[in-house]
Amino acid sequence: MFAVKLLKNKQYPLEIQEGIQLKNGDMVIVLTDKGEEAAKSYLVPPAVEEILKKKKIPSIPLIRVMTEEDMLVYQEIMEMENQGYKDCLALIKQHNLQMNLTECKYTFDKRKVTFYYTAPERVDFRELLKDLTKVFRRVRIDLKHIGVRDETSLCCGNGLCGRPFCCCTFKRQFDSINIKLAHDQSMPITPSKISGTCGRLLCCLNYEHENYIETAKEMIPIGSGVMTTEGVGRVCALNILTNSLSVKFSDGKIKEFKNNEVEMLDSDVNIDIDISSSGYKYSSLQQSDDSDNIDIKEYEDDKNSSTGNI
Repeated sequence: MFAVKLLKNKQYPLEIQEGIQLKNGDMVIVLTDKGEEAAKSYLVPPAVEEILKKKKIPSIPLIRVMTEEDMLVYQEIMEMENQGYKDCLALIKQHNLQMNLTECKYTFDKRKVTFYYTAPERVDFRELLKDLTKVFRRVRIDLKHIGVRDETSLCCGNGLCGRPFCCCTFKRQFDSINIKLAHDQSMPITPSKISGTCGRLLCCLNYEHENYIETAKEMIPIGSGVMTTEGVGRVCALNILTNSLSVKFSDGKIKEFKNNEVEMLDSDVNIDIDISSSGYKYSSLQQSDDSDNIDIKEYEDDKNSSTGNI
């Protein structure tokens, strides 16, 4: 099986007609719902081929392998996209529109140009469209409003982990993300550490959340009285990763014990502790200076996070 990657690096199997010889890495022209597009083909590993078949991802027709003449056209199109981006950006500034231009894409047949943009609110671009038709003649113009997560997936880049963005490698749909996910995993509630390039909470906060919840269910709850080798105390925090508890004693000292090293008491222990809203270690304590006076709700998903309009 051969496939190509289009916008957001999404993989599509190729429908190859008889008589066409294709090699790994060949530049090809394919037919999509947008029209003819140029892409680089690659040989799909057997394991990935099984996944693509299981997900029933529709194949797209291969028109032909690109010739030398096609490559010249391809270079011309990339220059047109670069210039088209600059022209559209200038017109946006001229009309003083509150929209951020993300990308300009031409189809290979030059019959359609698509401008992807983000905007905080709905934009009246009727006058802009009139001016665009004067600059881009004999071509269909499409203005697509996308979300900030979609924008990041188009632009690509590396995340805090040092790896390419999830949204432009394997992630196809955006899950809803809220600040509770960070609380539950004892993440420092600091925007620079729990938000991505898109300005929203990290997609990866969802990946291990279920494991944290299941592990916490098997641990002694916060606020419980426990008997330890150091005496009677009260659980004030959980450390999910090390499967340990922080126990506060009557003298104010806090020590850490493994979950299986303490015994839960039926009676209440009269020791004051600061129980956080999430119940996990440091969730209310690991704050940083750059989180002061910042509304963390601004980093949660909203209507402008993702539109799926790509």
